[in-house]
Amino acid sequence: MSGGATALELRRRDGQTAKFVVRRHRGAAAELRLLGLLREAGVPAPEPCLAGGDYVVTAFIEGEAGAHKGDPVELATTLAELHRADWTGVDLSFLPRMSNQNDAVLLHGDFWPGNTLWRQGKVVALIDWEDAAVGDPLADLGNGRLEVLFAFGEDGMNEFTDVYRTAMPELDYADLPRWDLFAVRRLVPEIPKWGLDPTKDEELRRMGEWFAARATSP
Repeated sequence: MSGGATALELRRRDGQTAKFVVRRHRGAAAELRLLGLLREAGVPAPEPCLAGGDYVVTAFIEGEAGAHKGDPVELATTLAELHRADWTGVDLSFLPRMSNQNDAVLLHGDFWPGNTLWRQGKVVALIDWEDAAVGDPLADLGNGRLEVLFAFGEDGMNEFTDVYRTAMPELDYADLPRWDLFAVRRLVPEIPKWGLDPTKDEELRRMGEWFAARATSP
C-alpha cells in the first residue's frame, strides 16, 4: 500500500478472513489511543486493533483513496465536522499542543485528499492520524487549501474554503494567511520526494509560489 502502510489478510481456522492495515511510525501508541476516542465521538476513522513498539494495526476499510478523486465540498464538510466535534471531558493531553488559545480543537495535522477514503461520493474514513494535535483549526484549513489546490485547482480550493467558512462562521479567519504560509513551508520542500514527473513537479511548485504570494499580498 502507499504511504508506508501494509495490507495484511489473516485467515481464521473456519476459513473466514479478516483484513488489517499495519503502519509504522514513532507515535503508534498515541494514534491507537486517539483512534478509539475518534470512533467514540463519531468521527469516521479506522477501528484500532493493537499497537506495539512503532507499529499500529487497524481494521481495513474498503474505499478508494481520495488523492486525485473526491469532491472539495465533501472534504470541507468532513473537516468542519471534525473541528466541531465535542471533546468536553476527554483527555487529549497525550497529543502535541500547537496553540494555547481557548478555542483550540483537535487537528488531523495532515489533512489532504490522500488521507481520506471514499465510497459512493462520500468520505467513509479519515486515515493516518500520526500528526494529530490540538490547536488552531485554521492550521488544518490552510494545509487543506494548498492540497486541494494541488489536486483540484484554484476553483476547487475556493469551493473548499467557502464551504468550510460557511460551516464554521464563528471562527476568526484573520490568521488564515499565516497558516497558508505555514502550509507552503511545510509542503513545497517535500515536493521533490513525491516521485512526480518533472512537469508535474514544476506545476506544483508554481502553484505553491502563487499560493504564498496570495497569502502575503495586502
